[in-house]
Amino acid sequence: MLNTTNEFTAEKAPCGKVEGGSRHREEDDDGLTFDDLTYSCGCRRIRHVFHDGSIRLKTIRHDGKVLADEHSADHEA
Repeated sequence: MLNTTNEFTAEKAPCGKVEGGSRHREEDDDGLTFDDLTYSCGCRRIRHVFHDGSIRLKTIRHDGKVLADEHSADHEA
């Protein structure tokens, strides 16, 4: 499994502020990917791709309010 953490600067956070922060990414050879951004204000963007191909996207503002929480498997019949 590949794990990386990198710092970034001047990216628009979910709250609308332009903030720096860190990006943590994990992935394996079978398609599992975790891509998590944490902004210095406390906001977060989370994108997880699972082995079955489904995707979970979650956006959380620094005050804890969940702005989006979607999972592609929730929409399948």
